[in-house]
Amino acid sequence: MPAQIITTDELRDFKMELLDEIKEIIQARTQNKEWLRSSELRKILKISPGTLQNLRVNGTLPYTKIGGVIYYAHEDVISMLEDNKVDNSL
Repeated sequence: MPAQIITTDELRDFKMELLDEIKEIIQARTQNKEWLRSSELRKILKISPGTLQNLRVNGTLPYTKIGGVIYYAHEDVISMLEDNKVDNSL
């Protein structure tokens, strides 16, 4: 098998492609999780910690607390979004 010379530009391109693929895999796993932590949910919904706390306190979003860590069921988040959907077609 003959040796093949790789340039630094080709190596850099390979590195960037590999990093992009790893990011996609991580994002796919986060999106398909059954339970989300507060930090994950805040990033997904792009909301502040105070807004998330208000959703918990007023009962809009159910949660589970285990050892000081708060978890949210993915299906509860979807349900909350559907329940609060605004229909402007009227």
